Amino acid sequence: MHKPIPRELYPRTNDRQHQSSCTRLTLTPLPTWLWYTPASMGQHHRTDTKPRKGSSSPPTQRRSRAPTQDYELITDDNRFRQVIKRVSKEHRVAFDLESNGFFRYPERICLIQLFASGRVYLIDPLAIDDMSPLGEVLSSPSVETVLHSGDHDIRSLDRDWGFHVGNLFDTSIAAAFVGSERLGLASTLQDFMGIEIPKEKSIQRSDWSIRPLSDAALTYAAGDVLHLFGLRDKLVERLGALNRLHWVREECDRLAAIRYNPPDPELAVFAVKGSRDLDGHGLSILKALMEYREHHALRLGRPHFRVIPDAALLTLAAEPKSDLRDVRGLGMFARGRLAAGLRDAIKKGMAAEPLQRPRQPRGRRLSRSERAKVGQRLDKLRAWRTEHAKRLSLAVGLLWPMASLQRLASFPDDLETELEAPGIRQWQCEEFEESLRRLVDQELRS
Repeated sequence: MHKPIPRELYPRTNDRQHQSSCTRLTLTPLPTWLWYTPASMGQHHRTDTKPRKGSSSPPTQRRSRAPTQDYELITDDNRFRQVIKRVSKEHRVAFDLESNGFFRYPERICLIQLFASGRVYLIDPLAIDDMSPLGEVLSSPSVETVLHSGDHDIRSLDRDWGFHVGNLFDTSIAAAFVGSERLGLASTLQDFMGIEIPKEKSIQRSDWSIRPLSDAALTYAAGDVLHLFGLRDKLVERLGALNRLHWVREECDRLAAIRYNPPDPELAVFAVKGSRDLDGHGLSILKALMEYREHHALRLGRPHFRVIPDAALLTLAAEPKSDLRDVRGLGMFARGRLAAGLRDAIKKGMAAEPLQRPRQPRGRRLSRSERAKVGQRLDKLRAWRTEHAKRLSLAVGLLWPMASLQRLASFPDDLETELEAPGIRQWQCEEFEESLRRLVDQELRS
Protein backbone atom coordinates (compact mmCIF):
# COMPACT_ATOMS: atom_id res chain seq x y z
CA MET A 1 0.00 0.00 0.00
CA HIS A 2 1.45 3.35 -1.05
CA LYS A 3 0.72 6.65 0.66
CA PRO A 4 2.08 10.10 -0.18
CA ILE A 5 3.97 11.95 2.53
CA PRO A 6 2.33 15.41 2.77
CA ARG A 7 4.36 18.44 1.89
CA GLU A 8 4.15 19.66 5.50
CA LEU A 9 6.90 17.16 6.30
CA TYR A 10 9.51 19.06 4.31
CA PRO A 11 11.76 22.09 4.91
CA ARG A 12 10.43 25.46 6.04
CA THR A 13 13.33 27.70 6.97
CA ASN A 14 15.68 30.26 5.46
CA ASP A 15 19.40 30.00 4.82
CA ARG A 16 20.40 32.70 7.30
CA GLN A 17 18.64 30.86 10.13
CA HIS A 18 20.20 27.63 8.93
CA GLN A 19 23.73 28.98 8.88
CA SER A 20 23.51 30.65 12.29
CA SER A 21 22.06 27.57 13.95
CA CYS A 22 24.66 25.29 12.39
CA THR A 23 27.64 27.29 13.59
CA ARG A 24 26.73 27.38 17.29
CA LEU A 25 29.11 25.23 19.33
CA THR A 26 28.24 25.42 23.02
CA LEU A 27 28.58 23.25 26.06
CA THR A 28 25.85 20.62 26.13
CA PRO A 29 24.22 18.53 28.86
CA LEU A 30 25.22 14.89 29.18
CA PRO A 31 23.35 12.86 26.53
CA THR A 32 21.14 10.03 27.71
CA TRP A 33 23.09 7.45 25.71
CA LEU A 34 26.40 8.10 27.42
CA TRP A 35 28.25 5.90 29.89
CA TYR A 36 26.80 2.53 29.33
CA THR A 37 29.35 2.56 28.74
CA PRO A 38 24.26 11.26 1.84
CA ALA A 39 22.51 14.05 0.95
CA SER A 40 19.07 15.01 2.19
CA MET A 41 16.25 13.16 0.46
CA GLY A 42 14.46 16.23 -0.81
CA GLN A 43 15.95 18.18 -3.71
CA HIS A 44 15.56 21.82 -2.68
CA HIS A 45 15.61 24.86 -4.93
CA ARG A 46 15.95 28.46 -3.85
CA THR A 47 13.38 31.17 -4.40
CA ASP A 48 13.43 34.86 -3.52
CA THR A 49 11.12 35.85 -0.69
CA LYS A 50 9.71 39.36 -0.43
CA PRO A 51 10.40 41.18 2.84
CA ARG A 52 7.48 41.99 5.14
CA LYS A 53 5.81 45.34 4.81
CA GLY A 54 7.65 47.92 6.82
CA SER A 55 10.78 45.84 6.96
CA SER A 56 14.09 47.19 5.69
CA SER A 57 15.62 43.74 5.50
CA PRO A 58 16.63 42.55 2.03
CA PRO A 59 14.87 39.55 0.51
CA THR A 60 16.05 36.26 1.98
CA GLN A 61 16.53 32.95 0.28
CA ARG A 62 14.09 30.22 1.30
CA ARG A 63 14.14 26.50 0.75
CA SER A 64 10.99 25.25 -0.85
CA ARG A 65 9.23 22.14 0.30
CA ALA A 66 10.62 18.98 -1.15
CA PRO A 67 8.72 16.98 -3.74
CA THR A 68 6.25 14.48 -2.34
CA GLN A 69 7.79 11.10 -1.49
CA ASP A 70 6.02 7.79 -0.96
CA TYR A 71 6.02 5.33 1.87
CA GLU A 72 4.96 1.73 1.64
CA LEU A 73 3.14 -0.02 4.47
CA ILE A 74 4.09 -3.69 4.55
CA THR A 75 1.76 -6.19 6.20
CA ASP A 76 2.49 -9.26 4.08
CA ASP A 77 5.29 -11.80 4.66
CA ASN A 78 6.08 -12.22 0.97
CA ARG A 79 6.39 -8.50 0.34
CA PHE A 80 8.40 -8.13 3.55
CA ARG A 81 10.96 -10.67 2.36
CA GLN A 82 11.17 -8.94 -1.04
CA VAL A 83 11.84 -5.57 0.58
CA ILE A 84 14.45 -6.95 2.98
CA LYS A 85 16.22 -8.68 0.10
CA ARG A 86 16.37 -5.37 -1.73
CA VAL A 87 17.54 -3.49 1.36
CA SER A 88 20.27 -6.08 2.01
CA LYS A 89 21.95 -5.07 -1.24
CA GLU A 90 22.31 -1.45 -0.09
CA HIS A 91 25.35 -0.22 1.82
CA ARG A 92 23.21 1.54 4.40
CA VAL A 93 19.67 1.71 5.80
CA ALA A 94 17.99 4.32 7.97
CA PHE A 95 16.15 2.75 10.90
CA ASP A 96 13.64 3.59 13.62
CA LEU A 97 10.91 1.80 15.53
CA GLU A 98 7.78 2.56 17.51
CA SER A 99 6.61 0.60 20.54
CA ASN A 100 3.68 0.63 22.93
CA GLY A 101 5.26 0.74 26.38
CA PHE A 102 3.26 3.79 27.43
CA PHE A 103 0.00 1.87 27.02
CA ARG A 104 0.68 -1.89 27.03
CA TYR A 105 2.52 -4.43 29.16
CA PRO A 106 4.75 -6.15 28.37
CA GLU A 107 6.04 -3.61 25.88
CA ARG A 108 6.59 -4.76 22.30
CA ILE A 109 7.73 -3.29 19.00
CA CYS A 110 4.73 -2.24 16.91
CA LEU A 111 6.25 -0.61 13.83
CA ILE A 112 9.59 -0.69 12.01
CA GLN A 113 10.63 2.24 9.80
CA LEU A 114 13.28 1.77 7.14
CA PHE A 115 14.61 4.10 4.48
CA ALA A 116 16.61 2.57 1.66
CA SER A 117 16.66 2.56 -2.12
CA GLY A 118 15.03 5.99 -2.13
CA ARG A 119 11.86 4.88 -0.34
CA VAL A 120 10.42 4.67 3.15
CA TYR A 121 9.18 1.23 4.19
CA LEU A 122 6.87 0.94 7.19
CA ILE A 123 6.83 -2.66 8.37
CA ASP A 124 4.04 -3.93 10.62
CA PRO A 125 5.59 -6.63 12.85
CA LEU A 126 2.15 -7.41 14.31
CA ALA A 127 1.16 -8.73 10.87
CA ILE A 128 4.45 -10.43 9.93
CA ASP A 129 5.00 -14.02 11.06
CA ASP A 130 8.79 -14.18 10.67
CA MET A 131 10.90 -11.07 11.29
CA SER A 132 14.25 -12.90 11.10
CA PRO A 133 15.20 -11.49 7.64
CA LEU A 134 15.33 -8.02 9.23
CA GLY A 135 17.71 -9.30 11.90
CA GLU A 136 20.06 -10.64 9.23
CA VAL A 137 20.24 -7.22 7.55
CA LEU A 138 20.75 -5.32 10.80
CA SER A 139 23.53 -7.64 11.93
CA SER A 140 25.42 -7.42 8.63
CA PRO A 141 28.69 -5.47 8.96
CA SER A 142 28.41 -4.49 5.29
CA VAL A 143 25.15 -2.55 5.85
CA GLU A 144 25.42 0.57 7.99
CA THR A 145 22.32 1.09 10.15
CA VAL A 146 21.72 4.81 10.62
CA LEU A 147 19.46 5.77 13.50
CA HIS A 148 18.92 8.61 15.94
CA SER A 149 19.19 8.18 19.72
CA GLY A 150 19.12 4.42 19.43
CA ASP A 151 19.50 3.20 23.02
CA HIS A 152 15.84 2.19 23.37
CA ASP A 153 15.79 0.75 19.85
CA ILE A 154 18.82 -1.46 20.47
CA ARG A 155 17.40 -2.79 23.72
CA SER A 156 13.96 -3.36 22.19
CA LEU A 157 15.37 -5.32 19.24
CA ASP A 158 17.28 -7.55 21.63
CA ARG A 159 14.30 -7.98 23.95
CA ASP A 160 11.72 -8.88 21.29
CA TRP A 161 13.73 -10.83 18.72
CA GLY A 162 17.32 -11.14 19.85
CA PHE A 163 18.41 -8.89 16.95
CA HIS A 164 21.73 -7.02 17.16
CA VAL A 165 23.19 -4.29 14.96
CA GLY A 166 26.53 -5.05 13.35
CA ASN A 167 27.38 -1.63 11.88
CA LEU A 168 25.70 1.28 13.66
CA PHE A 169 25.83 5.04 13.23
CA ASP A 170 23.83 7.14 15.68
CA THR A 171 23.25 10.72 14.52
CA SER A 172 22.44 11.85 18.07
CA ILE A 173 25.87 10.75 19.25
CA ALA A 174 27.45 12.42 16.24
CA ALA A 175 25.61 15.69 16.93
CA ALA A 176 26.87 15.66 20.53
CA PHE A 177 30.46 15.30 19.34
CA VAL A 178 30.30 18.31 17.04
CA GLY A 179 29.10 20.37 20.00
CA SER A 180 25.35 20.47 19.51
CA GLU A 181 23.31 21.38 22.56
CA ARG A 182 20.04 20.14 21.04
CA LEU A 183 20.06 16.40 20.39
CA GLY A 184 16.43 15.58 19.55
CA LEU A 185 15.78 14.53 15.96
CA ALA A 186 13.65 17.52 15.04
CA SER A 187 16.14 19.98 16.56
CA THR A 188 19.15 18.26 14.97
CA LEU A 189 17.55 18.25 11.53
CA GLN A 190 16.72 21.93 11.90
CA ASP A 191 20.18 22.90 13.14
CA PHE A 192 22.27 20.96 10.63
CA MET A 193 20.05 20.72 7.55
CA GLY A 194 17.54 23.52 7.90
CA ILE A 195 14.71 20.98 7.76
CA GLU A 196 11.61 21.19 9.92
CA ILE A 197 9.56 18.08 10.57
CA PRO A 198 6.31 18.06 12.56
CA LYS A 199 6.68 16.24 15.89
CA GLU A 200 3.25 16.07 17.48
CA LYS A 201 3.34 14.76 21.04
CA SER A 202 -0.16 13.35 20.67
CA ILE A 203 1.09 11.03 17.92
CA GLN A 204 4.47 10.31 19.51
CA ARG A 205 2.80 9.12 22.73
CA SER A 206 -0.06 7.29 21.01
CA ASP A 207 -0.75 3.56 21.28
CA TRP A 208 1.15 2.13 18.32
CA SER A 209 -0.42 -1.30 18.78
CA ILE A 210 -3.86 -0.08 17.69
CA ARG A 211 -4.81 -1.11 14.18
CA PRO A 212 -5.36 0.34 11.70
CA LEU A 213 -2.73 3.03 12.17
CA SER A 214 -3.92 6.44 11.03
CA ASP A 215 -2.43 8.22 8.02
CA ALA A 216 -1.14 10.89 10.41
CA ALA A 217 0.68 8.28 12.50
CA LEU A 218 2.23 6.63 9.44
CA THR A 219 3.32 9.99 8.08
CA TYR A 220 4.87 10.85 11.45
CA ALA A 221 6.72 7.53 11.49
CA ALA A 222 8.01 8.00 7.95
CA GLY A 223 9.45 11.39 8.88
CA ASP A 224 11.70 9.81 11.47
CA VAL A 225 13.85 8.08 8.83
CA LEU A 226 13.34 10.17 5.70
CA HIS A 227 16.27 12.56 6.28
CA LEU A 228 18.68 10.44 8.33
CA PHE A 229 21.09 9.80 5.44
CA GLY A 230 21.47 13.51 4.79
CA LEU A 231 21.90 14.25 8.47
CA ARG A 232 24.47 11.48 8.82
CA ASP A 233 26.55 12.82 5.94
CA LYS A 234 26.49 16.39 7.25
CA LEU A 235 27.67 15.23 10.63
CA VAL A 236 30.36 12.92 9.23
CA GLU A 237 31.74 15.84 7.24
CA ARG A 238 32.00 17.99 10.37
CA LEU A 239 33.42 15.16 12.45
CA GLY A 240 36.07 14.57 9.83
CA ALA A 241 37.06 18.23 9.89
CA LEU A 242 37.32 18.06 13.70
CA ASN A 243 39.16 14.71 13.60
CA ARG A 244 36.51 13.18 15.86
CA LEU A 245 34.92 10.61 13.58
CA HIS A 246 36.78 7.75 15.25
CA TRP A 247 35.48 8.99 18.62
CA VAL A 248 31.92 8.61 17.39
CA ARG A 249 32.65 5.23 15.82
CA GLU A 250 33.81 3.93 19.18
CA GLU A 251 30.74 5.31 20.94
CA CYS A 252 28.46 3.75 18.31
CA ASP A 253 30.18 0.39 18.74
CA ARG A 254 29.54 0.62 22.47
CA LEU A 255 25.89 1.43 21.86
CA ALA A 256 25.50 -1.53 19.51
CA ALA A 257 26.90 -3.83 22.21
CA ILE A 258 24.29 -3.05 24.88
CA ARG A 259 21.60 -5.61 25.62
CA TYR A 260 18.19 -5.66 27.24
CA ASN A 261 18.41 -6.57 30.92
CA PRO A 262 15.04 -7.43 32.47
CA PRO A 263 14.55 -6.07 35.99
CA ASP A 264 15.38 -8.48 38.79
CA PRO A 265 12.11 -9.07 40.71
CA GLU A 266 14.06 -9.57 43.92
CA LEU A 267 15.78 -6.20 43.62
CA ALA A 268 13.06 -4.14 41.92
CA VAL A 269 11.63 -3.02 45.26
CA PHE A 270 14.84 -1.18 46.11
CA ALA A 271 14.71 0.78 42.86
CA VAL A 272 11.33 2.38 43.58
CA LYS A 273 11.73 6.09 44.16
CA GLY A 274 10.85 6.79 47.78
CA SER A 275 11.54 3.25 49.02
CA ARG A 276 14.53 4.49 51.05
CA ASP A 277 12.07 6.04 53.48
CA LEU A 278 10.72 2.59 54.37
CA ASP A 279 12.06 0.29 57.08
CA GLY A 280 12.55 -3.44 56.56
CA HIS A 281 8.89 -4.27 57.26
CA GLY A 282 7.74 -1.56 54.87
CA LEU A 283 10.02 -2.91 52.16
CA SER A 284 8.57 -6.41 52.61
CA ILE A 285 5.03 -5.03 52.24
CA LEU A 286 6.07 -3.02 49.18
CA LYS A 287 7.57 -6.13 47.58
CA ALA A 288 4.34 -8.09 48.13
CA LEU A 289 2.30 -5.22 46.69
CA MET A 290 4.54 -5.04 43.63
CA GLU A 291 4.07 -8.77 43.03
CA TYR A 292 0.30 -8.28 43.25
CA ARG A 293 0.49 -5.37 40.80
CA GLU A 294 2.67 -7.36 38.40
CA HIS A 295 0.05 -10.11 38.27
CA HIS A 296 -2.69 -7.66 37.31
CA ALA A 297 -0.45 -5.72 34.90
CA LEU A 298 0.04 -8.95 32.96
CA ARG A 299 -3.66 -9.80 33.23
CA LEU A 300 -4.79 -6.40 31.99
CA GLY A 301 -1.90 -5.83 29.57
CA ARG A 302 -1.24 -2.40 31.08
CA PRO A 303 2.02 -0.84 32.28
CA HIS A 304 2.49 -0.69 36.03
CA PHE A 305 1.72 3.01 36.42
CA ARG A 306 -1.64 2.49 34.71
CA VAL A 307 -2.55 -0.30 37.14
CA ILE A 308 -1.48 1.13 40.51
CA PRO A 309 1.04 4.00 40.67
CA ASP A 310 4.16 3.66 42.81
CA ALA A 311 2.97 6.46 45.09
CA ALA A 312 -0.09 4.45 46.13
CA LEU A 313 1.99 1.36 46.86
CA LEU A 314 4.42 3.41 48.95
CA THR A 315 1.53 4.87 50.94
CA LEU A 316 0.22 1.38 51.73
CA ALA A 317 3.70 0.06 52.57
CA ALA A 318 4.25 2.91 55.03
CA GLU A 319 0.69 2.79 56.46
CA PRO A 320 -0.63 -0.74 55.85
CA LYS A 321 -3.78 -0.15 57.92
CA SER A 322 -4.95 2.73 55.71
CA ASP A 323 -8.53 2.73 54.43
CA LEU A 324 -8.11 1.78 50.76
CA ARG A 325 -10.81 4.24 49.77
CA ASP A 326 -8.66 7.08 51.10
CA VAL A 327 -5.52 6.11 49.16
CA ARG A 328 -5.17 8.17 46.02
CA GLY A 329 -4.53 6.26 42.80
CA LEU A 330 -6.03 2.87 43.69
CA GLY A 331 -9.11 3.32 41.51
CA MET A 332 -10.92 0.02 41.03
CA PHE A 333 -8.47 -1.70 43.40
CA ALA A 334 -10.10 0.08 46.34
CA ARG A 335 -13.33 -1.88 45.90
CA GLY A 336 -14.63 -5.43 45.85
CA ARG A 337 -12.52 -8.50 45.11
CA LEU A 338 -9.58 -6.43 43.89
CA ALA A 339 -9.48 -4.61 47.23
CA ALA A 340 -9.58 -7.95 49.05
CA GLY A 341 -6.62 -9.16 47.00
CA LEU A 342 -4.75 -5.97 47.82
CA ARG A 343 -5.34 -6.49 51.55
CA ASP A 344 -4.13 -10.09 51.22
CA ALA A 345 -0.93 -8.81 49.63
CA ILE A 346 -0.44 -6.40 52.53
CA LYS A 347 -0.91 -9.24 55.02
CA LYS A 348 1.59 -11.36 53.09
CA GLY A 349 4.16 -8.59 53.28
CA MET A 350 3.54 -8.01 56.99
CA ALA A 351 4.11 -11.71 57.68
CA ALA A 352 7.35 -11.86 55.69
CA GLU A 353 10.83 -11.31 57.07
CA PRO A 354 11.95 -7.67 56.96
CA LEU A 355 14.00 -6.87 53.88
CA GLN A 356 17.46 -5.40 54.08
CA ARG A 357 18.62 -3.05 51.39
CA PRO A 358 21.79 -4.38 49.72
CA ARG A 359 24.81 -2.49 50.93
CA GLN A 360 27.25 -1.03 48.49
CA PRO A 361 30.86 -2.06 49.15
CA ARG A 362 32.78 0.73 50.77
CA GLY A 363 36.47 1.36 51.10
CA ARG A 364 38.19 2.23 54.29
CA ARG A 365 36.92 5.17 56.28
CA LEU A 366 38.75 8.42 55.68
CA SER A 367 39.66 10.92 58.33
CA ARG A 368 38.42 14.48 58.11
CA SER A 369 41.77 15.71 56.79
CA GLU A 370 41.86 12.90 54.21
CA ARG A 371 38.34 13.79 53.03
CA ALA A 372 39.42 17.38 52.64
CA LYS A 373 42.35 16.31 50.47
CA VAL A 374 40.05 14.16 48.33
CA GLY A 375 37.76 17.14 47.83
CA GLN A 376 40.68 19.34 46.77
CA ARG A 377 41.89 16.71 44.29
CA LEU A 378 38.40 16.33 42.85
CA ASP A 379 38.15 20.11 42.36
CA LYS A 380 41.38 20.03 40.36
CA LEU A 381 40.20 17.07 38.27
CA ARG A 382 36.88 18.75 37.53
CA ALA A 383 38.67 21.94 36.55
CA TRP A 384 40.91 19.90 34.23
CA ARG A 385 37.86 18.34 32.58
CA THR A 386 36.04 21.66 32.25
CA GLU A 387 39.09 23.31 30.66
CA HIS A 388 39.28 20.64 27.95
CA ALA A 389 35.51 20.74 27.42
CA LYS A 390 35.62 24.48 26.77
CA ARG A 391 38.61 24.09 24.46
CA LEU A 392 36.76 21.50 22.37
CA SER A 393 33.27 23.05 22.76
CA LEU A 394 31.86 19.80 24.11
CA ALA A 395 29.77 18.76 27.09
CA VAL A 396 31.96 18.06 30.10
CA GLY A 397 30.34 14.65 30.51
CA LEU A 398 31.68 13.55 27.14
CA LEU A 399 35.27 14.24 28.11
CA TRP A 400 35.71 11.90 31.08
CA PRO A 401 33.29 10.08 33.42
CA MET A 402 32.72 11.72 36.80
CA ALA A 403 32.87 8.33 38.54
CA SER A 404 36.41 7.92 37.27
CA LEU A 405 37.43 11.36 38.51
CA GLN A 406 36.02 10.53 41.94
CA ARG A 407 38.05 7.34 42.11
CA LEU A 408 41.19 9.17 41.02
CA ALA A 409 40.60 11.84 43.66
CA SER A 410 40.55 9.14 46.32
CA PHE A 411 43.34 6.99 44.90
CA PRO A 412 45.60 8.98 42.56
CA ASP A 413 48.20 6.21 42.63
CA ASP A 414 45.74 3.94 40.79
CA LEU A 415 45.92 5.91 37.54
CA GLU A 416 47.16 2.94 35.51
CA THR A 417 44.24 0.82 36.68
CA GLU A 418 41.80 3.65 36.03
CA LEU A 419 42.92 4.07 32.44
CA GLU A 420 41.84 0.48 31.83
CA ALA A 421 38.47 0.80 33.59
CA PRO A 422 35.43 -0.35 31.51
CA GLY A 423 33.96 3.15 31.31
CA ILE A 424 37.08 4.71 29.80
CA ARG A 425 37.16 4.92 26.02
CA GLN A 426 40.18 4.41 23.81
CA TRP A 427 39.70 7.81 22.22
CA GLN A 428 39.70 9.43 25.65
CA CYS A 429 43.02 7.84 26.50
CA GLU A 430 44.51 8.90 23.18
CA GLU A 431 43.31 12.47 23.59
CA PHE A 432 43.65 13.15 27.31
CA GLU A 433 45.94 10.58 28.96
CA GLU A 434 49.05 12.72 28.68
CA SER A 435 47.52 15.81 30.29
CA LEU A 436 45.71 13.73 32.94
CA ARG A 437 48.91 11.91 33.83
CA ARG A 438 50.73 15.24 34.14
CA LEU A 439 48.00 16.57 36.46
CA VAL A 440 48.09 13.47 38.65
CA ASP A 441 51.90 13.38 38.87
CA GLN A 442 52.43 17.07 39.54
CA GLU A 443 49.45 18.05 41.68
CA LEU A 444 47.49 15.06 42.99
CA ARG A 445 50.30 12.86 44.27
CA SER A 446 52.13 15.65 46.00
